[in-house]
Amino acid sequence: MRMKFNKSGQLLLVSLGSLLVAGLLTACATLTVDFVYVTSAKAAGPNNYGLVDVFEVNSESGMMRQIPTSPFPSGGRNPVADAVSTDFADLYVVNEDDNTIVQFIIGNDGKLYPQNTVNTPGIFPMAVAVAGSFLYVADTFQPLPTCSNAAPCSGSVAVYPVAKDDSLSPPAVNSALNASYWPLTVAGSPNHVLTPTAVAALASGGAVYVTAYDKTTNNAGYVFGFSTGTDGVLTPLAGSPWLAGTHPTAIAANGQYVYVVDGAKNMVLAYSATAGVLSLQGSFPTGNAPSAIIVDPAGAHAYVSNSQDATITAYSLSNGALARIASYSTGTQPVAIGIDPSLHQYLYTANFLGNTVSGFQMNSTDGSLILSQNSPYTSSALPTAIASVPHGSQAQTK
Repeated sequence: MRMKFNKSGQLLLVSLGSLLVAGLLTACATLTVDFVYVTSAKAAGPNNYGLVDVFEVNSESGMMRQIPTSPFPSGGRNPVADAVSTDFADLYVVNEDDNTIVQFIIGNDGKLYPQNTVNTPGIFPMAVAVAGSFLYVADTFQPLPTCSNAAPCSGSVAVYPVAKDDSLSPPAVNSALNASYWPLTVAGSPNHVLTPTAVAALASGGAVYVTAYDKTTNNAGYVFGFSTGTDGVLTPLAGSPWLAGTHPTAIAANGQYVYVVDGAKNMVLAYSATAGVLSLQGSFPTGNAPSAIIVDPAGAHAYVSNSQDATITAYSLSNGALARIASYSTGTQPVAIGIDPSLHQYLYTANFLGNTVSGFQMNSTDGSLILSQNSPYTSSALPTAIASVPHGSQAQTK
C-alpha cells in the first residue's frame, strides 16, 4: 500500500528532518574539544605561500578531521613555527623565507582570518614562543647588512609586546645596540657562528631561553637565558649561556625545570631553574635524532619525538629527572608535538616526511599513549609545526 501525505504532513516531516539535522550539527559542534593548527612548507598558489591545516578534535575519541575550508594560506613562504595568544583568540605563524610573523584571528569555527603582518628584525626566523604579554622570536642571522648566507654570523632573539587585541606592538629596543634584537654571543668566541634552534619561555613571561649550536665547530651547544622587563627589554641571566650538549634541537620550560633535547647525542638535558638561572641536573637517553619535546600541564610527564625512529617516547618526571615509560610509533619524521589545551587528554605530532599528523590519547595516571581513532591523519605536504586552542565553552574570552 502506498501512503499519501497532504501538504501539512509534508511540512511536518520537513520540520522534523530539519530539527534532526540541526541537533546532529549541534552535537557534532559540542564534541569538538579543540582546533589544531599545523603549518606546512608546501607551496600553494601563485604566491607560493605555505599552508595551515586546521583539524577539529573529537572530545570522546580524539579523532581528528580537517574543517571544510582547510587548509588556509600561511601568509608567507615556508612557515616553520606557530604559536597561539594566551587568550587562545589568535594564531601567530612564522614564515622563514619572508622574515615575517602573521597574526590570524581564530573564528569560533576554527577558521583563520589574517590581520597583521610584521617583519622580524633579523633574517630567517625559525622559532617562536608566547608567554605572558610577550612574543619571542629567534632569527637565524642578525639583520642585514651585518649578516647573510654569504657572510653568516650568529643569530638573535627579539621581543614583541602583545597588545590587548593580540596585535604585535613594535619590538623592544636593545639600548646597547640601539636595535630591536639581542645577538647570541659567547664571551671569548667572537668569530664563532651560533645558530639558534628553539625558543621557550616561562609561563609568567619572566624569563626566556634560546637554544643554539656553534656552527663553526659543530661540537658545542648552548642555552641562552634572559629575564624580561615589563617593557620587554631582555637582560642576560647570570651564567648565561650554559653548555647544552652538541646540537640542541628543542627546549621546554615548565615551572622550575627546563629540558633541552640534544639531537646529536640522543639525550634530554634537565636543568633546574632558580630565579631563571639554570643548573644541570642530569642527562637522559632518547631515541635517534630527537626533534621536539613537550611537558604535560601537570608537570608529571614529558614526551619526546624521535625523528629518525618515527617514534615518540613518554617519560615520567620526578624532581626534574626523566624515567622512560615506552615509545610509540608515529608517521615518518615527527618534528613537532602538541597537547590539547582543553582536557589535556590528547597529544599529536606533525610528521614532516609522512605528510601526516598522528593523534594519541594520553593516560594522565601513567603517561602511556594509545593511538586515536583513524590515526594518522593526512595533512598538507611537509608539516613543520603544531599549535592548538580550546573550542567553545573551553575557550577563554577576551
